[in-house]
Amino acid sequence: MRADIVDKVRAAGVVGAGGAGFPTHVKLQFEVQMVLANGASCEPLLAGDPYLMTHQPGPVLDGLIAVMNCTGSDEGTICLKSKHTRALATLREKMSENGYAGRIKVFELEDFYPAGDEFILVNEVLGKIVPEGGIPLNVLAVVSNVESLLNVSRAITDIPVTDRYLTVCGEVNQAMVCKVPIGTPANAVIQLAGGPRISDFSIVMGGPMMGKVLTSGSAPITKTTSGIIVLPSNHNVVRDKCRSLDQMRFIAKSACTQCSRCTDLCPRYLIGHALEPHRIMRHLAYNPGWAGDVLDDALICSECGVCEKFACPMMLSPREINAAVKQKLLKEGVKREPKREAYQVSIFNDTRKIPLNRLMERLEVTKYDIHPPFYGDDIRVNQVSIPLQQHLGQPAVPVVKTGDRVNKGDLIGEIPEGALGARVHASIDGKVEAVGENIVIKQ
Repeated sequence: MRADIVDKVRAAGVVGAGGAGFPTHVKLQFEVQMVLANGASCEPLLAGDPYLMTHQPGPVLDGLIAVMNCTGSDEGTICLKSKHTRALATLREKMSENGYAGRIKVFELEDFYPAGDEFILVNEVLGKIVPEGGIPLNVLAVVSNVESLLNVSRAITDIPVTDRYLTVCGEVNQAMVCKVPIGTPANAVIQLAGGPRISDFSIVMGGPMMGKVLTSGSAPITKTTSGIIVLPSNHNVVRDKCRSLDQMRFIAKSACTQCSRCTDLCPRYLIGHALEPHRIMRHLAYNPGWAGDVLDDALICSECGVCEKFACPMMLSPREINAAVKQKLLKEGVKREPKREAYQVSIFNDTRKIPLNRLMERLEVTKYDIHPPFYGDDIRVNQVSIPLQQHLGQPAVPVVKTGDRVNKGDLIGEIPEGALGARVHASIDGKVEAVGENIVIKQ
């Protein structure tokens, strides 16, 4: 049974929908004690997870049971915030109807950031600490986003991943949650939401904390795209994401007060990891070059953004610096071994959780938090540009060529032999117009 589920999930191209896109079929090959369904809706403004738990509870729960059966887990827990009362009521009703209540529990989370970080979720629900540089499998747990579980349930019926649920909000005329074909340009999604309300705007793909500012509105929606947020170009969320590493380093040298608040509020530091962002900032500000053992600590940063968006009184960018340092070290093949054998949660962990409403005030996005409705009509697009790299690991290898005709759901990218990766499928019917890093399909 396990082999059948793993094969179907692999064939469907299911990846982690709430993070970096770890191929789900790899997780399912391990024995674990607990499966956590992550419906924490971690980032401010994003509403896709609560929508799925409210309106698609059956497939989400079916996917959770399938993952439990595959991993040999007797226990499954669906994790969401207490404030999502409709989703809680709907899930509990569905669990009672289908007889899931004996195998699946519900864990209600407080409304803090980053509740959906899988390391934080494991600690909140299970009281365990995932080691530095590790994954939940190290503590015999699997964490899957609720949309990933929805895709698992579809994979079992041989339906591949071709669409993505996402939130469109900010300076748009009609904020919404919608399901769009993978590869749809961001601009087309914004037009679906009635277009922008302002002329000078930037587009954030993902959430305001961990998302990226797009350099082009033609950037495609991927399997991991959770949101499209339209913001004024001078908004603080946009500004901080557009500085160069040299600019951030110069500002840190001139303005960092070494107060250590970025470390004091760092979620990974609070669960016992040896990550101290203020030491990385100090090192880069006062030491030439890129050498130093402390820089290796950037490799265990989750890039949640608490340090720069909430903690720093000088509005500096430890998160962006950590992300840039991490990319540089990864390109150089640097690996960081765990610096601790035992971990201890800080006595301040509970009192230093970041309330989401205060975070949104600091981000100046509270006015966009309107819990948008779902756009239920079928979305038709004439052209998509589907990336072959939408997941951790190696890019998919194209199995189509220019001029081929494909139907929605057809395989267009295969996992490289012996590599970590995920399959890619056509999201619309049409003709293959180009094959490169992306596969362009036009109706």
